[in-house]
Amino acid sequence: MKIAAVNITSMRLLLKQPYVWSQGIEEAWNVNLIEMVGEDGSKGYGETTTAPDMDAQAIVLRKLARSFMGKSVFSMAKMLADAYRANFLAFGGNMPRYFNQLASGFDMAALDLQGKITGRPVWDLLGGAVRPDVDYFYFLQGETTEALVKDARRAVTEQQPVIYLKVGMGAERDMEAVAAVRQAIGKWRLRLDANEAWDPATTLRMLERLKPYDIEYLEQPTASGSQRALQHVVDRSDLAIGADQSVFTLHEVFTACTTHRADMIAVGPREIGGLRPMMKAAAVAEAAGLNVCIHSSMTTGITTCAEHHVGRAIRNLDDGNQIMWQLLQDNIVSSPALSPVKGKLALPEKPGLGFELDVDVINRAAERHKRFGPST
Repeated sequence: MKIAAVNITSMRLLLKQPYVWSQGIEEAWNVNLIEMVGEDGSKGYGETTTAPDMDAQAIVLRKLARSFMGKSVFSMAKMLADAYRANFLAFGGNMPRYFNQLASGFDMAALDLQGKITGRPVWDLLGGAVRPDVDYFYFLQGETTEALVKDARRAVTEQQPVIYLKVGMGAERDMEAVAAVRQAIGKWRLRLDANEAWDPATTLRMLERLKPYDIEYLEQPTASGSQRALQHVVDRSDLAIGADQSVFTLHEVFTACTTHRADMIAVGPREIGGLRPMMKAAAVAEAAGLNVCIHSSMTTGITTCAEHHVGRAIRNLDDGNQIMWQLLQDNIVSSPALSPVKGKLALPEKPGLGFELDVDVINRAAERHKRFGPST
């Protein structure tokens, strides 16, 4: 099946409440929707996160897509490699992290289209499902400690087994939030993510203060530019430490695994370059005896479905993975339902990524982007 067209739609999607983390406060997410059309009119969908600018990225996406026209959708891996070489490496633009954002959306759309053409779910195209469902953690939200506690109690009521809390917003704020959430959830499992907010010394001090609260895992406390800084913490910590922002390329995953710089690899398709590269990253981690935690991103239910398919196919998958579509006001996926029940989600076996899109939500998000103006 040859690719006849690739359409890019820039969307601004509002959040239910401000998203608070160590890097700032977000009111909305900017996403580029990719629609890949086969010569028979069938369509596959993917999407990209858009750092640092959605409009600039859309220009690059359209440029890359021109080289795909008239070529087999089953040759996407080669087409992406050729596109990186011709448009980045040939001009000294060795930017694998930026390119991975672009490639992830194309890879997602191509696999969705391939699955629809062959009548198979994408997890079959990735080697076949090794589990019937995928486990997810409950992502606490709230601008205040009181709001976080209220959300934590909801998680317990829903019997969500793993609870996840952002830290890195100031030591006293963090300790207050952790203590209050722990009191609210009792013996429920609790994980933290500092998102690069701490240096190694601060991390070790915080780990000492956090000991009474039975934290099972801390994600990427140190700056992503130095895996050695993360290793410094890992070597001195009794608490499991995960690598996230420091493993956004396959080479970084390899280095972290082979030099024991993390206890778990947290990475998602949008960082590593797609679902097939995600399978490679998982295999590297598996060879090192490490599990992979799917790291989600500021995207929609399209990415949730894609991550679920790759999660069904990964052997060494953690039992607390991330989804983020639920933070949006509007659900771009009209079916199937994407809310985990007691931490588990099992999407039905359908061709491709297996979702239906809400066109009205897409149109409103596209119009909102036009009114808002160029992304920042």
